[in-house]
Amino acid sequence: MKIILTGYMGSGKTAVGMELATQTHLNYLDLDDEISRREMKTISKIFEDSGEIYFRKRESEVLKELLEQENNFILSLGGGTPCYGKNLQEIKNTQNATTIYLKTSLAELTQRLIKEREQRPLIQHLGSREILEDFIRKHLFERSFYYSQSDVIVNTDEKSIPVIVEEIIAALN
Repeated sequence: MKIILTGYMGSGKTAVGMELATQTHLNYLDLDDEISRREMKTISKIFEDSGEIYFRKRESEVLKELLEQENNFILSLGGGTPCYGKNLQEIKNTQNATTIYLKTSLAELTQRLIKEREQRPLIQHLGSREILEDFIRKHLFERSFYYSQSDVIVNTDEKSIPVIVEEIIAALN
């Protein structure tokens, strides 16, 4: 079984993925971490040095390699991963893969991401809460088509990580 977590940045993919891996005894992988390891640079540095187009190309290559692995795992995608190139189709064509969308409201995402701007290359330049909220709103509108094609949708607002993980496990059984 390959469990693929998708959702906007700040939706909890990493934290939920790590806890889900603990509960299910599956290996946990984070696509951004995997790209960073292979490039020997942070995601911010990859964006700075090579730009988003290079990053998205590399992201697709690494995703494809991971999906072709025989072993089972939990994989947290980057927020934009399913929206670029053929990534969503690659995921959907992967045998024994289940996609789970961690659906988080605009208000909740804004609240979480305003505190994390400096660590997020796509939003670190956004100066105010209002500008950040507009940016997220636009992305959610564009990306919801891709996210909503997930096999399972879990609303995350006002839920703890253990509760979200419990809902995912119940949906998988």
